[in-house]
Amino acid sequence: MTEARKPLLIVEDDPALQKQMQWAFDQYETIVANDRTSAIAQVRRFEPAVVTMDLGLPPSPDDPSEGLKLLEELHTLMPSAKVIVLTGQNDRDNALKAISMGAHDFCTKPFEPELLTWTIERAFRVHELQEENARLAAARESPSTSGIITRAPAMLRICRTIEKVAPTSATVLILGESGTGKELLARALHDLSPRSGGRFVAINCAAIPETLLESELFGYEKGAFTGAVKQTLGKIETASGGTLFLDEIGDLPTALQAKLLRFLQERVIERIGGRQEIPVDVRIVCATHQSLKEQIERGRFREDLYYRLAEIVVDIPPLRARQGDAALLAHSFVRKFAAEQRRSTMTLLPDAIEAIDAHAWPGNVRELENVIKRAVIMADSESITAGDIGLEPGDGDADALNLRHVREQAEKNAVLRVLGRVNGNLSRAAELLGVSRPTLYDLMHRYGLK
Repeated sequence: MTEARKPLLIVEDDPALQKQMQWAFDQYETIVANDRTSAIAQVRRFEPAVVTMDLGLPPSPDDPSEGLKLLEELHTLMPSAKVIVLTGQNDRDNALKAISMGAHDFCTKPFEPELLTWTIERAFRVHELQEENARLAAARESPSTSGIITRAPAMLRICRTIEKVAPTSATVLILGESGTGKELLARALHDLSPRSGGRFVAINCAAIPETLLESELFGYEKGAFTGAVKQTLGKIETASGGTLFLDEIGDLPTALQAKLLRFLQERVIERIGGRQEIPVDVRIVCATHQSLKEQIERGRFREDLYYRLAEIVVDIPPLRARQGDAALLAHSFVRKFAAEQRRSTMTLLPDAIEAIDAHAWPGNVRELENVIKRAVIMADSESITAGDIGLEPGDGDADALNLRHVREQAEKNAVLRVLGRVNGNLSRAAELLGVSRPTLYDLMHRYGLK
């Protein structure tokens, strides 16, 4: 099928009428089916937005039951599809029954081509509007930073930074330990940017051998080396018009650092074995768990490349530094994996939350996610205990500072930890803290907690 024309499925068992309808609606990519089985097969293959169908189908063309059964299956298979039913002049009752079963509209046979054309065009327009409304509703309910679950002030500031930087063309360097969610922030930058309609292409510089990394990034021409049997685009060129995410940029070999720097300066590339300069419009987002400044001091990373990449630097704190976030994330992961495993609603018992809160999480959010997934799968009941999680409580002594600072920090940490444990229930949080709800609101306002 051509991309220019919209697919229209015509379900009709009369070959002459099939040809007539194909000729009348040649502005669409017409697909035909002559019975219920072939119609379902065509729907699965082409997913048409609009279907016209005769209620009288084989093996009993005079009986509407086969057509009504097909309508029911279409509604189950593609609820958003608009079905236009064709009926006889004296078959108004079955037409109304079809409408009650979910058909979009009906026309009587013999039909007037102009009227049916108008009905089909309107059906396509209604489908497009409904799809657009669904996309807008999803965007409102699930903003691009919705995957970042946090109440920690430092992470909330990072989310605001991402929202401010995303519409610009600035190159962003994301720092943070492994498992803190660097790629999640990179995707949020892409989704919130004017480039969101383009591709988000990610490549891990540490996961690809040095001998292959250059061809992966820049591509190669046919015959450039043994095995180069055809021209192949690199990741940079593939991401043109979108965003290229270079994960673990600190592991980029020195020779490639010079080539990447030239690309950032000139915004052109040359494929391996090629001589033509190819302009590429792409936004670069990088991430690493290493200290690039230390790498520069050791001579392992180019200082001029660092300043090209670090126009905006985002430093993600580890999970252990985000008070209350571990328990908050744990609640979210329990809901997610319980739904995936088709288990009934599962909850974390207090001893499990204590263990989660006390653990240092050296693997950060990724480790927490894996632990909760295993616990959801292995738990014998709907309640997850500390034994299901398999963690030992740890020590978390505060640093010895001046008394006022210690008191304020302890108060803030207590509020953060309780908010994480109660999963957003402020009445329960106030009860655990032994304060009134107005007092809890005052504490949250004082410490800038949301």
